Amino acid sequence: MSKSTADDTKKISTSFLKKHNYFCGWNSGTMTWTRSGMWGEHKSSVGIEVSTMHDDKYLRIHYTQTDRDTEEKKDFDYKIPLTTTPCRYGGVRYWFTCPWYKNGVYCGRRVSTLYKDGDYFACRHCYNLTYESRNRSGLYRSFVSEPDVEEAWKAVKRTHYRGKPTRKYKRYMRLSEQCNRGWIEMAVRLDKRFARFIDNKK
Repeated sequence: MSKSTADDTKKISTSFLKKHNYFCGWNSGTMTWTRSGMWGEHKSSVGIEVSTMHDDKYLRIHYTQTDRDTEEKKDFDYKIPLTTTPCRYGGVRYWFTCPWYKNGVYCGRRVSTLYKDGDYFACRHCYNLTYESRNRSGLYRSFVSEPDVEEAWKAVKRTHYRGKPTRKYKRYMRLSEQCNRGWIEMAVRLDKRFARFIDNKK
């Protein structure tokens, strides 16, 4: 049985919360996901509340979920603890502490993203999720797409600090190089496959 992929699930990341200024003491809002299908677009949302005040730092998530078979509605309201680590150039980075249990064992992993592949948001280890890139064939597995490179560039705040490339800029350069190399490797592999196909037809 194949694993679910993290790419196809609803998710909440610390980078999203930071980008939208949720780590500023106390803030609340709504996250909405839109999925397109044969019956049109389907929207779902959750309410969120983030507190970084005092020692009780948390992400609170609340939503109503409808059972597809029974149409029964169920309310969810729970907190995900937040923790921090110091950044190299000052400040702190926020992380989620996954509070759930897998096979009766407490998780407690420090993660940057939570996924919803069931009733609750939890880390990908608890849901045993994989990534779409790991399910690709050998031809595409090492391929880095242009949107990946663009996202990496958007994350770059400065290219250099004290004369040295920043970590995010180095990541962007690495992905950009992999993307270019990937296109070349893919073209070479396709040429070889096409040549073998022609040979077999002779």
